[in-house]
Order: sequence, then structure tokens, then C-alpha cells
Amino acid sequence: MPRYTVHVRGEWLAVPCQTGTKTVRWLGKEAVRRYMKNKPDNGGFASVDEVKFFVRRCKGLGLLDHEDSLEDVLEDNEFVEVVIEGDVMSPDFIPSQPEGVYLYNQYREPEKYFYLDGDRLTTEDLVNLGKGLFKIKITTEAEAKVKRSREVIDSIVKKHTVVYGITTGFGKFARTVVPISKLRELQVNLVRSHSAGVGKPLIPERSRMLLALRINVLAKGYSGISLETLQQVIEAFNASCLPYIPEQGTVGASGDLAPLSHLTLGLIGEGKMWSTKSGWADAKYVLEAHGLKPITLKPKEGLALINGTQMITSLGCEAVERASAIARQADIVAALTLEVLKGTTRAFDTDIHALRPHRGQIEVAFRFRSLLDSDHHPSEIAESHRFCDRVHDAYTMRCCPQVHGVVNDTIAFVKDIITTEINSATDNPMVFAERGETISGGNFHGEYPAKALDYLAIGVHELAAISERRIERLCNPSLSELPPFLVTEGGLNSGFMIAHCTAASLVSENKALCHPSSVDSLSTSAATEDHVSMGGWAARKALKVIEHVEQVLAIELLAACQGIEFLRPLRTTTPLEKVYDLVRSVVRFGK
Repeated sequence: MPRYTVHVRGEWLAVPCQTGTKTVRWLGKEAVRRYMKNKPDNGGFASVDEVKFFVRRCKGLGLLDHEDSLEDVLEDNEFVEVVIEGDVMSPDFIPSQPEGVYLYNQYREPEKYFYLDGDRLTTEDLVNLGKGLFKIKITTEAEAKVKRSREVIDSIVKKHTVVYGITTGFGKFARTVVPISKLRELQVNLVRSHSAGVGKPLIPERSRMLLALRINVLAKGYSGISLETLQQVIEAFNASCLPYIPEQGTVGASGDLAPLSHLTLGLIGEGKMWSTKSGWADAKYVLEAHGLKPITLKPKEGLALINGTQMITSLGCEAVERASAIARQADIVAALTLEVLKGTTRAFDTDIHALRPHRGQIEVAFRFRSLLDSDHHPSEIAESHRFCDRVHDAYTMRCCPQVHGVVNDTIAFVKDIITTEINSATDNPMVFAERGETISGGNFHGEYPAKALDYLAIGVHELAAISERRIERLCNPSLSELPPFLVTEGGLNSGFMIAHCTAASLVSENKALCHPSSVDSLSTSAATEDHVSMGGWAARKALKVIEHVEQVLAIELLAACQGIEFLRPLRTTTPLEKVYDLVRSVVRFGK
């Protein structure tokens, strides 16, 4: 029997349908009837027949024709909304899909599984899990470790032993012993009270990364979660049932409590949840639509799910991967600019860089030689000025190996820290099955990833800072020997004048964003948690800095391709001509 989940004025109603030949109008009326039945005053209506409404899907928000049959326009268990004429949209309902959602636009349920064991996850793996390329399973060895750690918790509960977070309150209430009869309630109360974040929700890709990373940490077997509960978390991930997780609210110690609490809140069937099938809806209905049950928390399990640095480090993984990509692209863009400005490749000579053998510097110089090598990839532009009177180039071109190089080394350093962090146990207390005991520690403190991501922002920003100066050289006729702002009929046309201003604006914003968040700390939890990392903001602003860097380098790339046009019919090297062709496949030459 088909069934639909219908949203009417803030209420979610399950509406069964004996046959799919019923119409959309019937579904709307039946939903309104059930809504009125649950209200003391019939919702303010005298009868169903007087209610005027329209019906639309929650997924994609497409309007449905009243006369269409349900089987023609809806899938079984689909989520729809009945909007009553004259109503203001309920603030409890989130009608729009998240912006830039890869999952929503392109998601196909993956067939392959990725096995987690808590020890071998990489930043690239996590980003791919975020994109929905794999489902998750944990290894047999991980299952055994999880079972053993849970046995320790069950023994503590059975013996009525006083242990922090299991039989006591939290933070300032650590000395308050909780009766055995209320241990499950304790965990639910913890999740509800700590779900206090604000701001925009994480986009689905980032929610998936956060959820996958929490599964990886729990698979290490030091958190005391039961295998049954962990499997339920995995099932939610595999169905792309993603809780509403506000991006603000974590201070990065004791872990990322607020965002992870929102994550857990959805898994226990409370709050909002998003899936590719439902869009945003009440979590219990989203889980039910996917054949899943809300998690019933056992002693310690609420704490096991919310205590750790996974918000910082999941966003950190994305930051590292995007930084790695834009750092490689920056070398290509700068090489193209050097060609347009008729620079020399002498500064990239191997002997120069052998005398200052930083790994990043050597790698960048090698890439420049590969892109600009006239022996393997003859450049007509380079030949045209081989015997000019210039001795060397400005720093923004000559010093690219030194400037871009340290960015590459910074990314490698940060990646090493983040990789260690995503494969670390960050709960508290830690459960040591081999010793049969729990120990309170501080692995939840986010100082390592916070400091690393602050450093990443500072390092990657320099790619935009030097790029903006190269854009200035491209646009300034006294420096480029090209038309002002790279446009014909200057005055009538303004060319790249304001594009350069945009680049300058983004670089200026980055200078403020590069102030380290981890130099700040505020005492919380009645001075029990008296030093915190502020790593959540470090991760979010690192991503914002990287986004700005991507945009500035995109402007430089467009400007460099525009500059090439004024050097025609001369051609650059084969690799750089391929780059030019790629750009021109999506952006035509503006004269």
C-alpha cells in the first residue's frame, strides 16, 4: 500500500493510500482532514471542502497538478507539502534545498563499500565519502574491538561503579551521581541540551563527512558504543539520512559538542533531517521513509557520539584537499601569466633551487620548467623576446617557487596533522578493554587541528596575495605593454578594471580571516572547561580563505588568457595552450 508523508502547517502526517490511482487533490484533502482531526478547533476550518490549497514535492519543490494520479507523479514514501492558501510558511519547515548540493543534483546510490577501521582513513577518502561515492562498512577486527569496549561499559553499569559520563553528570556536574534507572535518560538529556548550535546548516556533503568521520573514530573501539548502535549510525549514513547540523556553536573542547549533538539528535529521531529522498523534514519521518528506526541510546552512548574533534577535522579534510588542488593550479596560472608578460624561465634553473632545497620550492620550480620548457614544448612567445634587454622579472614571477613552494610545504604539514587526527580516538573517558577500565583524559581538545588550520589559512592566502599583484601587472599597461585592462577601445570598454578590484577585495578579506582563531580561548562550563581551541572557526575560515584564493586565481587565469589574445598569432607552450583552450571552451574572448 503506498504511503506519503505530508507537511501541513508545521505538522507531519503519514497518509496511507490504498491505490496509487488516487489523485493529488485527494491526497491534499486527506492530509487536511487528518490535520483538522488533530486540532481542537478543526484548525480554524468548518470543513475540508472550504480549504483551498496547492501541493508540492519537498524534494525540488515542484508543484503538482490536482488532477494527476499519485502513481504518475510521486514515489512511495515520498515527502510532500500541502500549502493552504493565505498561509505564511511555517518556520519549522525548511522549504529550500541547500545551495550547491552535489548530492541532490547528481547523487546516485553507490554500489561500492568503503571499509573503516579507525586507522587508515585519508583526507581524500573522507572527501569522497562526503560526495556520496561509497557506502560504509566497518572491518571484522573493528567490530570485535567495539564489542570488547562495550563489555567494559556494561560491567560498569552492572556493578554501579561511579564513572564520569556513564553514571555521573557532565562538566560542572561531574560529581553528581545519576541513579542506574536514569542512565538512558541521562544520555538523551545530554544530546538534547547540547544541541544548542546556531547558523546555517552544514551542506549535505559536509554532514556526510562529519558522520563518516565519527563512524571511523567509533570503529577504533575506545568509546564504549555498542555494535548495534554503531550499525544504526552506519545505516543512516548509507541511506544519506543527514541531520540538521548548524555550523556555529563549537569551541573545539570538549570536542565539537554542539554540532555532534545535533548530529546525534537526528539519529535518535528528533530535530530535522535531510535525505535525497525527502529533502528537509522531521528526522523520525525521514528515518522511517528509509526503513530505519531512531537510535535508543544506552549508557555512555550519547557521550560516545558527541565527544570529539570531528567537526574541525572533517572540514579540515575538505580544506586540505581543496588547498592541494588550488596550489597545483596556481603554478599553471602563474606560468601562463609569466608567458603573457614575457618573463624568463632562468629563475627556475635547477642549480638555483638545489642551493635552497626546500621540498615545496623544488617541486614548484620543476612544475614551472615542465610548463615552460622550450626544448620540449617550444613557445613562440618566449622566442619573440629571447634577446630583449631585461635582466630579470618582478618578484611576483621570479619568486614563485619560493612563495608557492612554502604553501605546498604548509599544506603537507597540515595534512599530516589532520590525517593523524582523523584516525585518533578523541572521546572521553576512553575505554581500554584490555585493561578493563576507563580513563579520563583530554584527547577531545582540538588544539592540534585548530592550530594547523589557522596555519593553513595563513599559508594558502599567499597564493591569492601574489596572484592579485600579477593581475595588477597584467592590467597595467606600463608594466605589461598590453592594452590597459586587457581590452580594445579602452574608455568605451573597461575590461578587467573591476575584476581586479574584486581580487583586491577578496585578498583584503583574507587578511582579516587569517587572524588565528586558536590564539583565543574563553573559559566555559563554569571554569571546568577553562581552555578551549576555537577550532571550529579555524576550520570554517580556512575554507573561506581557500574559496577566496580559488576566486582570485580564477580572475588571474581569465586575465592571462585575455592577454594571450593580444600576442596572437604567437603561441605559448603546448601544455599552456591546452589550458587556454579549456578556458575558451567555457569563456569566449571579449574584445
